[in-house]
Amino acid sequence: MLSTRGPVVHRLAVRRPGFRPHIAWGLVLAAVASGARLSAQAVDAAGSAPFEVWEASIPELQAALESGRVSSTELVDAYLARIAAYDRAGPTLNAIIRLHPTAREQARRLDAERASGRVRGPLHGIPILLKDNYDTFDMPTAGSTVALAGWTPPDDAFQVRKLREAGAIILAKTNMHELAAGITSISSLGGQTRNPYDPARNPGGSSGGTGAAVAASFGAVGWGSDTCGSIRIPSSVHNLVGLRPTKGLSSIDGLIPLSHTQDTGGPLARSVVDLAIALDATVGADAADPATEAMRGREPVGFRAALDAGALAGTRIGALTEWLSDSGAEAPVTAAVRAALDAMAAAGAEIVDIEIPEQDSLLANTGVIGHEFAVDLAEYLAAAGGGPVASLGEIVELGLHHEQLDGTFRRRSEAGPRDEAAYAEALERQAALREAIVAFMDAERLDAIAYPTLRRDPARIGSPPVGGTCQLAAHSGLPAISAPAGFTRTGMPTGVELIGRPFDDARLVSFAYALERAIEPRRAPPRTPPLVDGRAPEPIRFSVVGDGGWAGRPAAPRLHGSFSLDLPRGTLRYLISTSGLGPADAHAIVLQRRGSGTRPNAVVRRLSGPGHASAEGTLTLSAADLDDLLAGRIELALYTADRPRGAVRLVLAPEG
Repeated sequence: MLSTRGPVVHRLAVRRPGFRPHIAWGLVLAAVASGARLSAQAVDAAGSAPFEVWEASIPELQAALESGRVSSTELVDAYLARIAAYDRAGPTLNAIIRLHPTAREQARRLDAERASGRVRGPLHGIPILLKDNYDTFDMPTAGSTVALAGWTPPDDAFQVRKLREAGAIILAKTNMHELAAGITSISSLGGQTRNPYDPARNPGGSSGGTGAAVAASFGAVGWGSDTCGSIRIPSSVHNLVGLRPTKGLSSIDGLIPLSHTQDTGGPLARSVVDLAIALDATVGADAADPATEAMRGREPVGFRAALDAGALAGTRIGALTEWLSDSGAEAPVTAAVRAALDAMAAAGAEIVDIEIPEQDSLLANTGVIGHEFAVDLAEYLAAAGGGPVASLGEIVELGLHHEQLDGTFRRRSEAGPRDEAAYAEALERQAALREAIVAFMDAERLDAIAYPTLRRDPARIGSPPVGGTCQLAAHSGLPAISAPAGFTRTGMPTGVELIGRPFDDARLVSFAYALERAIEPRRAPPRTPPLVDGRAPEPIRFSVVGDGGWAGRPAAPRLHGSFSLDLPRGTLRYLISTSGLGPADAHAIVLQRRGSGTRPNAVVRRLSGPGHASAEGTLTLSAADLDDLLAGRIELALYTADRPRGAVRLVLAPEG
């Protein structure tokens, strides 16, 4: 079924290009509130202009290195300072599982190369992050399980080797859902990773540590793996862009396997340009990965060269209505994705609503993780040699795993010999799914199919995640990119996924680039702002005093409010008093939202109730409440017996 939608543009949160943060905190607050970046040329009182890595792109980092404004060693120190401030302190993201012990030494060598006139390319001297399932010969690779905590593999993964050749600095390994077997990023070795936009919410997975770390500017770009959504889901919930490549476009040699048929690896980035640079460095054929034979004889993929702001013009994009519900918990995400599709239409795309015939039937029994996980892991451990365990069954028997993985691991390890007939059927069904999707796209003349990466906001930690759409690409082997679609009314990021034909990867990345240029969706997490003198900023002070315009009237009360916002922790300390008002006359003192967009003008938090003319305490703010406070959309309100509709309303604004 097809229906054409009109080209309505929705402008989402805008980050003004060319602006960079600095240590003048009043300006930083404005940047955090608006999503903007402050000028890289801004100077402090002493007249110096230290380079700020917060939200810096790879081209910006490279330009600063080329000009001599900063060294790679200084970049390493700057990112390490951010990790120290926000990973175990502040919002305690718990995204980093291990720092590379020679990161500074790597940087010094690459600085020396640059000084001698050798620059390997756009990643030369750039600090990057790796998921803890990428083999590295010089530091442990554990899959975030205590079973492999101190084990170092004999050599690098293919993509890691390519990164070293490109001059990248391996800064750290990131936490992941243990052995990649889930999407909440909890593990026995790393614990629970948290989302920097709201630490109470899920960071996605299994590359949740990479997603949180890249979003918080712990490195320039980070690598993850995707077996069924593990690059795309963390990209969606962290306002990032991530590509699940066509199976065979990049090698999985040296990645701890979950399912060799479905496993893929690649970067997550804050911008499409950064993603393209990272992909250019790591794709290509590899004799150790038979799937990459598909690359033999193909023209080299040039992702950065293919970027085109006009790429959407003349395209036909199918909006998959099965996963675009306008009701219930899915409605906020659908609204954001529809807005992104409208922006694509304004950029020249024809957007049509579609239904894939017999979609549920096509997807049924196409997954092979259950058939491959235990077998693949045992083969990987045997080939690498020297590991402390030899199988998933041994990990379970010794209790070397997080209890939240116990059911999955036991089910996979105790299933007995693989049912080869069922396995063969699943592989056949994957091929049939791939053929059906491509045939449908051909019949409807579609350049891509669009749908939400995740149909709901990320679940709160401890609640099961729902609303996944990962199977369509993962079970077909087709390429799919998750691009930022903006934010929902909860203040959380969400993504639109575009799936294409085999080896349409560069085209999908260019579509994402055109969308990014149209809506400029990137907004940094407020809880991980620029550092001040190498440390997290001091609390932001707010104060309000006034009578709300009742001056000169009988019995006009006054409110006195003092607030202190710990931005990294998202906590607001308050001390409220009143004058000209007896306790018996007080109904309530509240924080109230000034209506805007999809958020109503309503009470956000009750600070005190009837009979209390003062209030004191501490609140932990949600993502939406923190956004609105920083944007000046929260006011302190007093309700009294004389004026039950509101005696005083004062907008909270930062001091100075």
